[in-house]
Amino acid sequence: MLHHIELWVPDLGRAVEAWGWLLVGLGCVPYQDWPDGRSWRLGETYVVVEQSPALTGDRHDRLRPGLNHLAFHVASRARLDALVEEAPTYGWTLLFPDRHPYAGGTEHCAAYLENADGFEVELVARDE
Repeated sequence: MLHHIELWVPDLGRAVEAWGWLLVGLGCVPYQDWPDGRSWRLGETYVVVEQSPALTGDRHDRLRPGLNHLAFHVASRARLDALVEEAPTYGWTLLFPDRHPYAGGTEHCAAYLENADGFEVELVARDE
């Protein structure tokens, strides 16, 4: 159903490091590469980060109308834990650390990460 997601970012290099690490860690492969953007693909769906010259503002605000977060499946709780451990190296911060990994409820094992540009991802473990 989903063809692609395109995220406009204020700093392409920072976005490639943060999103590239995460998407490859989730099983995606590099797909497209051009001067103002990159993309990673899994199956028929791909995610684009682009530093458009038409961009206004310097940070995404997930609390304003528009995109709040993207949620991705993670193969297992062990893989979730490994991603959370590596995340700070790539510019991601764990949200709700006092309730991790059940910030979404006792039946929902997930990590909520935010990057330096204000984008949030939810990584949902398929099993525990």
